[in-house]
Amino acid sequence: MKLLVFAGQGSQFRGMGKLLFSKFPKETEKASDILGYSIQELCTADPGKQLHLTQFTQPALYVVNALTWMDQRGELGRVEYLMGHSLGEYNALHAAGAFSFETGLRLVQERGRLMGNASGGGMLAVLGITVEELQHFLHTKNLIELNIANYNTATQLVLSGPRKVIDQAITLMENESFRAIPLNVSAAFHSPYMKNAAKVFGLFLQDFSFEPLSIPVIANTTARPYQADQISQTLAQQIESPVLWNESIRYLMAKEQTLEFRELGNNPVLSKMIATIQSTEDPLLLPSEQEPILEKVEDTSEGIKVAVKGKVSEFSITMDKLGSRSFQKRYGIKYSYLTGAMYRGIASKEMVLSIGKAGLLGFLGTGGMDLEEIEENLQLIQQGLSGSQAYGMNLLCNLHDPQVEMDTVELYLKYGVTCVEAAAFMMMTPALVYFRIKGLERDILGNIQCKHKIIAKISRPEVAKIFLSPPPERIVKKLLDEGKISWEESVMAKEVAMSFDLCVEADSGGHTDQGIPTVLLPSIQSMTRELQEKYQYSDPIHIGLAGGIGTPEAAASAFIMGADFILTGSINQCSVEAKMSAVVKTMLQDINVQDTEYAPAGDMFELGAKVQVLRRGVFFPARANKLFMLYSHYNSLDEIPEKIKTQLEEKYFKKTFQEIWEETKGYFEKKGDQYNLKKAEKNQKHKMALVFRWYFNHSAKLALAGEEKNRIDFQIHTGPALGAFNQWVKGTQLESWENRHVDLIAEKLMGETAQLLTTRLKLFQQ
Repeated sequence: MKLLVFAGQGSQFRGMGKLLFSKFPKETEKASDILGYSIQELCTADPGKQLHLTQFTQPALYVVNALTWMDQRGELGRVEYLMGHSLGEYNALHAAGAFSFETGLRLVQERGRLMGNASGGGMLAVLGITVEELQHFLHTKNLIELNIANYNTATQLVLSGPRKVIDQAITLMENESFRAIPLNVSAAFHSPYMKNAAKVFGLFLQDFSFEPLSIPVIANTTARPYQADQISQTLAQQIESPVLWNESIRYLMAKEQTLEFRELGNNPVLSKMIATIQSTEDPLLLPSEQEPILEKVEDTSEGIKVAVKGKVSEFSITMDKLGSRSFQKRYGIKYSYLTGAMYRGIASKEMVLSIGKAGLLGFLGTGGMDLEEIEENLQLIQQGLSGSQAYGMNLLCNLHDPQVEMDTVELYLKYGVTCVEAAAFMMMTPALVYFRIKGLERDILGNIQCKHKIIAKISRPEVAKIFLSPPPERIVKKLLDEGKISWEESVMAKEVAMSFDLCVEADSGGHTDQGIPTVLLPSIQSMTRELQEKYQYSDPIHIGLAGGIGTPEAAASAFIMGADFILTGSINQCSVEAKMSAVVKTMLQDINVQDTEYAPAGDMFELGAKVQVLRRGVFFPARANKLFMLYSHYNSLDEIPEKIKTQLEEKYFKKTFQEIWEETKGYFEKKGDQYNLKKAEKNQKHKMALVFRWYFNHSAKLALAGEEKNRIDFQIHTGPALGAFNQWVKGTQLESWENRHVDLIAEKLMGETAQLLTTRLKLFQQ
């Protein structure tokens, strides 16, 4: 059975319908004549910033939905049922033949005017809580003036009510386990507070007549098909009645064992809801219905296994079933999805807070921060999240100055940080071992409990082996002798791995070994099984994947290969929460998969390590590679030919070598770093490396600050995953970085990955 659905208010975005207006010039002109303004200009350019206003949003969405229907109806085939969410119901009725395109627009124009004129109210989306739990919360908190306006899924609800009570509810929900999101509306839609608007609209509807429906339309207000003689009354009632979306889908599930659905439009918000309902809810069977179609619904590790009269018919995969449930439980998150750290705080506290409040886990990018800055960010993160919401801190290996690493760990222990992302470690260090084994204890059954968790980012099997082994005894003994750990902790250290959670990092933005995920992940998984057997760990080991994950297809591939979780990076750099300049974000939102290149890594310049950076529109990768070529060819700055030296000073650095050295020397003196200063005095090649490394630090700062005049020297770490992501979201609300929020990216990526895998599995079963 095929269901066609239309989204409502909230799915609009600037640029929508831009390919449709030229296809349907006649309808576009009629719409503009009815409305009194250019519908094409409003939707594609929104010069007056009016698209978000209800009186403009509703006609705009109706027109774009209607044109989309006209454009695609020839390829849809037979459709058994139509539905629309709130405003979208008008498009469903139009598609069913209840009224013409023009009549529907006039109805929506008046509806938008009445709802837009309403004021004094608001709406609040509440996620992760059932109807019963929400009703209990409202009662105990004396929020009885609020009504449930949308029953989207069993745990995705929307409240309506007076603005002051909505604000009160937001405050009271801040520290709860569920999530509350205020909606940008001016009134309490779909609630009794809209009674006057519904009454006026009912009178307006009396001047219209409606044709019989050629396809059944499920009404929001009843979760049942429209009655031919009740269209006017139902439309008027809809304004003040809740949207029964969850019940509507369950009603259709009872009609047919296989419910296929298609959402018209570029922002598939309803598809996610429907997929969730299908995989988590039972069909809604009424006393008048025939015997249940579904005999059994069994929750398995693979998904929801549906038995029809004893025969397995389909798998339906939900977001929480992607990856490992035990990994989700270990970190207290709802999906196996993490956001990785990006240096200099690009993975900002705002990013960590947003992803944490969404029930997921993100890491603060502490690389390049001093201890005071890390502490300030950590305090704000802990203040912004409840005790049950997850967060993590990045910990970078620092072989040049191990004390920095140890001071960072001491800070984390002081503030009770329990999760770190360990990056760039090729061997175990005292600081990392200290963090891991400090606080080890046995439960009443004698099992060792690891308070401090490490998610180790690795790209080589030999490094994976180090992390999957117990801490080196020499380091444990050193920590014991220094009094940092107890004797009991040193004994228990022999029975735990340095990390039970590894993140295999394939080719990615920033530092990369250019690994291929289909080769690297299986080899690490095989090693994991061997080491698990060798050491007989009681805790499960989880292996996740990062690098190249920017589309549902990429995420699906990771989970199909057995990844217990995925970690995203580059795609989050081009988000609202990322601490990166708007100039760079605008550059990044338009790149494609071929617009990156490898360049030397500034922090490991002498070793020839590589980072992946943006190539399009900048000279940095070419200039950085030339600097490394010069470093490899010459032994000192004085050996560099005068012509090349002039080019470097005037075009690359815009400073003389001497000026850069004085600046660099002052930096090391301020830090008390005598090692680099003395080495540079004795070794001119090392001095040359320090001068060249200045350019890498300088170019990164230029990008962070967004200095337009120096755009060509921007150093922007990114991978091709962002290019793939850009192509995936083109034409949707997420096309512009200004609409890209990390929690929305996570939901969209995981939701469509689950949907993609469900579809693929259905094809395999045919």
